[in-house]
Amino acid sequence: MQNKVTKNNLSKFQLFAISGFFLFSFLFRNDLGNADCVGSPFCWGNLVFLIHRSLVVLLSGFLLWHEYNVWRQSREDKRLLLASTTLLVLFLFEVIIGYSFAILPQEGDFRGLHAITSISILLMSGYVYLIAQNTFEHETNYAQVDLRQRISDVITLTKPVIVMLLLTTTIAGMFFAGKGMPDFQILIATMLGGILAAGGSGAINQYLDANLDKEMQRTADRPIPAGRIYPAEVLAIGVAFCLISLYLFFIFVNPLSTLLTFFGMVYYVYIYSVLLKKATTQNIVIGGGAGAFPAMIGWTAVTGSLDWPPIILFAIIFMWTPPHFWSLAIVRQKDYARASVPMLPVVKGEEATRKAIFEYSIGLVLTTLLLPIFNYTGWIFLVGSSLLGIGFLWMAWRVETTPGNKVAWQMYKFSSYYLLLIFTILIVDSLYFIGY
Repeated sequence: MQNKVTKNNLSKFQLFAISGFFLFSFLFRNDLGNADCVGSPFCWGNLVFLIHRSLVVLLSGFLLWHEYNVWRQSREDKRLLLASTTLLVLFLFEVIIGYSFAILPQEGDFRGLHAITSISILLMSGYVYLIAQNTFEHETNYAQVDLRQRISDVITLTKPVIVMLLLTTTIAGMFFAGKGMPDFQILIATMLGGILAAGGSGAINQYLDANLDKEMQRTADRPIPAGRIYPAEVLAIGVAFCLISLYLFFIFVNPLSTLLTFFGMVYYVYIYSVLLKKATTQNIVIGGGAGAFPAMIGWTAVTGSLDWPPIILFAIIFMWTPPHFWSLAIVRQKDYARASVPMLPVVKGEEATRKAIFEYSIGLVLTTLLLPIFNYTGWIFLVGSSLLGIGFLWMAWRVETTPGNKVAWQMYKFSSYYLLLIFTILIVDSLYFIGY
């Protein structure tokens, strides 16, 4: 019973505290808006500003404490955990945006984002209160969390190998766009935002695939099916990472990159994971677009616009995805069959899959050659992509002509190195192209 009273009182207090804070901010909006504190973090001469900042510190501390209690008491409560975590992320970015107005010289106008975030905080605060008041309470003694294991599990949830590949394509897109080293702040913000966007999407994907992962040997030891973390926790972590990434892109990069990041997350989480994965043998073909967004995002982070070169980069990753994952599907087809996932070898058979791998490999190599053909890259990329392409086609031909899993598994591993190397060569070519 004490647990119920504590949770309800906390949710009620956070609603009153947040409402009071925004009421104060609204009543004294002119004083806060006219505060001249550039270069003076504490703005000692402005009493309203000091009171406002003091309230910010107190409320931030309370929300962190509230979040700690929710994660300690309600690790299985999907709605409350997700809502309270979202509320905390929104408030922290509201603080960052608002503080920057008074303290830092403004290079961009984020007042619209500030207002939207304020409204979102008020709505989410009310939602947290309603959830807490209408949730059946019971005393739960959760096992002590092993911090080292939890950190390891969170990293696993983000699918770090995939994140590394996507980060490489993002950075390559940035060097390619600028023909050299991009602005350092934009580079760091794009990298961090990209890691969080890809990692958050990966975590949400594992939340959605939790039951499927239990049926597959390859994924049975992931944190959720292995019972090391609750699904509600994974969903909250994934959504928080995605939300943080969008704020980073909008504040420190540009709106177009933010929009593409959002589309990429929706594409992977909803279009691929929800709509396609268990519905059609074309799941990987269509779903390949999800992993192709980061290269375009890297380009737009530097230029603020789209053009044909990033579209070709998108097409390269799009064409690369089916041979890569179909090679894995050949090796793991019993797993996919047991989990009722209609991968190509499960539905059409190995022969059709091996043929499709070779056909898409031809398309991939031809797509890479579009960059030097249209003079978007120099001789380094032409030579490097050609050599890698020959190797890719040779591996694909071996997959088509050699039965068994060994060569298919080699193709799967080689294709990962191929993507990493071809975008690394693109970076080198971009540096050489301007005489570095």
